[in-house]
Amino acid sequence: MNRTVDVLVVGAGPAGLALAARLAGAGAGRVEVVEREQDAGGVPRHCAHGGFGGPSRPWLRGPAYALRATEAAVGAGASVRTGVTATGWAGPLSLDTTSPAGVERITARAVVLATGARERPRSARLVPGSRPAGVLTTGELQQSVHLYGQSVGRRAVVVGADPVVRHAVRTLRRAGAKVVAVVTDRPRGTSLPGVPLLTSTTVAELRGRGRLSGVALHHADGRSGVLACDTVVFTGDWIPDHELARRGGVILDAGTRGPGVDASFRTSAPGVFAVGNALHGVESAATAAAEGAAAAAPVLARLSGAAWPDAGPPVVVRAPLSWVTPNRVTGPAGRPLLLRSGEALTGPVVTVGQDGRLLWRRRFPGRVSPSRSMRLPPDWTARVDPAGGPVVVRVG
Repeated sequence: MNRTVDVLVVGAGPAGLALAARLAGAGAGRVEVVEREQDAGGVPRHCAHGGFGGPSRPWLRGPAYALRATEAAVGAGASVRTGVTATGWAGPLSLDTTSPAGVERITARAVVLATGARERPRSARLVPGSRPAGVLTTGELQQSVHLYGQSVGRRAVVVGADPVVRHAVRTLRRAGAKVVAVVTDRPRGTSLPGVPLLTSTTVAELRGRGRLSGVALHHADGRSGVLACDTVVFTGDWIPDHELARRGGVILDAGTRGPGVDASFRTSAPGVFAVGNALHGVESAATAAAEGAAAAAPVLARLSGAAWPDAGPPVVVRAPLSWVTPNRVTGPAGRPLLLRSGEALTGPVVTVGQDGRLLWRRRFPGRVSPSRSMRLPPDWTARVDPAGGPVVVRVG
């Protein structure tokens, strides 16, 4: 089966749905969103906490937010198809998909990758030990409890320093489990009432056969021990879901590990855009949705025949900074750039330069957390030499 659409959006999370709603409402033609899960909405579907409505609606929970985003896209005229998996590329703007209805090839005038991000599981973190049941990521935990009503154990350890630790602890308690510790290899972590916080500590091994029986811990001061538990939840350490982009030959950014894009969300592949957490790992649903909405204008320009620009100078970071996005400059940007540090910083002075020229400098007051993005105003992008060398972002 072969079909043609105007815009094909892969991923029905906050970014993909916001983009589809904006495009369909602007008369972009046939806008189709494909989602491999059985329900649209992305990660918010299984986030039972509030805060998804912003300051005006702080009570709005994740499932309600996901439903509203889906209804907005469908109401604007977009087609949202769930249970459809994009398996590979059949051409520059053609994707092969599979669903219960069979195999299908969809060709579009523009393709948008809104595939989101995922937490790296235990295997990717190279934690040794046996392979017992009871080892989860936060996403797996939330789906088990909030979507399927499953029990997850009685004694749990949460690993990580990301703010999502709070949601993991809340979900475990809701499922009837006691959280015996939060463990992080960083010198600071998320302190929660009634939960011991073990900082500068790593999980050295998982113990147990059949079911997890404990985790071996190693402390930075040389101490070690075993903490008895039947559940461990690995949180944070987000990575963009970039497999489809890689199979399509889209160049990935070394820092974000997602598709490299310019300020108009254009990738290295003409006609292929990328938005949301597919670009940079975890940001809030509001940030992802805002990126999706902002991508509508460049996608519409593409449909109207706008030329695809040359790659332009890359934007790179120096340690202790981890990544920046957008990470290519093809012209003046209209939105702030997102910048992350790999470690906590206090009052950092961030500079942007190219070929020895200082383009921008500012001190960020207070403490900058590695789990929160700094926002760089975009005005300096107009001073980038398009024929020059890399644009370098550093501290100091």
